[in-house]
Amino acid sequence: MYDWIARLTSNEQKLARIEHTLGFVPLWLLKAVCDFVSFAGYGALRNRFLRRVEHNIADLLVDMPKRAMNTILRNYVKNIVYTLFEILFLTNRLKKLQAHQFDVQGEEHLEEAQNRSKEKGFIVYSPHVGNFFYYYWYLTRKFDCMTVASAGSPELRPLYMKFAAMGCKGLDYDSVPPLELYRTLKKHLQGGGVVFLLGDFWRASFPKSRFFGRLTRTPEGAAMLALELRIPIVPFYGHRVRGFNHRLVFGSPVDLHVEHSGRIARAESNLLLNGFMEKVIREQPDSWFYWFNVHERWEESQLANADQTTSSEAG
Repeated sequence: MYDWIARLTSNEQKLARIEHTLGFVPLWLLKAVCDFVSFAGYGALRNRFLRRVEHNIADLLVDMPKRAMNTILRNYVKNIVYTLFEILFLTNRLKKLQAHQFDVQGEEHLEEAQNRSKEKGFIVYSPHVGNFFYYYWYLTRKFDCMTVASAGSPELRPLYMKFAAMGCKGLDYDSVPPLELYRTLKKHLQGGGVVFLLGDFWRASFPKSRFFGRLTRTPEGAAMLALELRIPIVPFYGHRVRGFNHRLVFGSPVDLHVEHSGRIARAESNLLLNGFMEKVIREQPDSWFYWFNVHERWEESQLANADQTTSSEAG
């Protein structure tokens, strides 16, 4: 996946020229181009890349009918194609697009969260679904907003820089020390700012938790901040409805109330947040970005691979 993105983002000057030229092309024609690329991409990727995606979907979403699986795979490819196209070539039209192509539901929950947090801010929490770049940009139009991303890799950096130039502030998971990261987000929330956190990142250094019933590692930053500052979390997800149209869904603010404290409280709260992400992914399976490599996250599979390696070496 990242190799393909690198091929698209390696020449920023060329991308800028293409974006300028496409600015004169009507959206219906650009949609036709994306549909064609999606169709061709589905056929080209069917043997290797999509075989892994299909295996991962079947592994987590059991009893998936073949017809439903094929629909998910086609829409998965289509969302990736459309999302990359939107980020690379349509960001200069974003202000005009949002009025007509963003169907926003539950926006009153943002105001509710703001009222409940009093003088502090609140957290908007989501998995990587739909065009999460667009959704964060939408929040930055309404609030003093900050996010955490993974912009250190050279192939992704041009994508993040496009949105940084539009006023979307972010901290990098992989270059900012964890303590500094936490303190910056905490200060931002204490000052009344909003933090948009994507909870399905994976790093080997994250605490152990469970996701889809599997032992894995997920970030606890949202739980830590919400518990320490006593601020609400607004569950959110977005997904592509058709073409360049998106639906943004904000849920009721959640206060994390747990019986324990400290590390146990964070772990319990994190399980609640993971459960929300699971629900979103089950409802919008073709919108989730990480189907291509989710198999690399499970602690059980890593232990099994290690055991097999040890056994073969012993033999």
